[in-house]
Amino acid sequence: MRKFKGIIPPVSSTFHRDGTIDKAAMQHVADFLINEGVDGLFYLGTGGEFSQMNTSQRMALTEEAVAVVAGRVPVLIGVGSPSTDEAVKLARHAEACGADGVVAINPYYWKIASRNLDDYYQRIARSVTLPVILYNFPDLTGQDLTPDIVTRLVLQNENIVGIKDTIDSVGHLRTMINTIKAVRPAFSVFCGYDDHLLNTLLLGGDGAITASANFAPELSVGIYNAWREGNLATAATLNKKLLQLPSIYALETPFVSLIKYSMQCVGLPVDTYCLPPILEASEEAKEKVRALLVAQGISQA
Repeated sequence: MRKFKGIIPPVSSTFHRDGTIDKAAMQHVADFLINEGVDGLFYLGTGGEFSQMNTSQRMALTEEAVAVVAGRVPVLIGVGSPSTDEAVKLARHAEACGADGVVAINPYYWKIASRNLDDYYQRIARSVTLPVILYNFPDLTGQDLTPDIVTRLVLQNENIVGIKDTIDSVGHLRTMINTIKAVRPAFSVFCGYDDHLLNTLLLGGDGAITASANFAPELSVGIYNAWREGNLATAATLNKKLLQLPSIYALETPFVSLIKYSMQCVGLPVDTYCLPPILEASEEAKEKVRALLVAQGISQA
């Protein structure tokens, strides 16, 4: 089973103002990120606005993602849903399209007992031959995928191969890494917050799936490559710059439009439009983002 590692941006979905997919922008973004040396691309995550899309829209974006990447790096597709049937349908479609793996967040309306959670992930994992990556984001789902839960799921399903652990806790990441790798050494643990990339690597994790990699991939990729080469001084220097970026996310709730604006600031031809109910970022927030990026040498004034 394929092992995923390194820097995998959760790619922002690009739309025209009428809500249709901006395919040209998708191509530009994919080319930019691949040229910057990322290790894969994750479409239809939180910043990819999957939660605002219907099944047909998600399938259409999946098809386009596989087409624009064209085998240059692994493509991961988000298939999580409050509906197990929809998640299975999306997973099978991703496999049929040629995706390299699927990512599944846990159901996010009900808080469900363990046997229901087990059934949800088993049905997804057993519906495809692809690798499955779990997606833990308790701030949004209301339910933590604890290391004990993940261990159980991993032991039940051979093709559950990793987790995106989007939780602001070094302790949680450490326990996740130590617990799961004890039973499945090849299991991949990715942090979901920029702040924890270097921590995750030093603790024995495998990389990051973080929003800033959409517009400043050189920082995350640089940290990962420096760490891999044993150059901790360079990794630490780059990490100081990376740690300035999460303040962007506090300027709007949610911050999806600001990620797209940040991408604009580095020259990517993407519209800041988001699917409803997410509105475009305010001009005040945009000004603060641009000032921060200029200060960090990421955007031109």
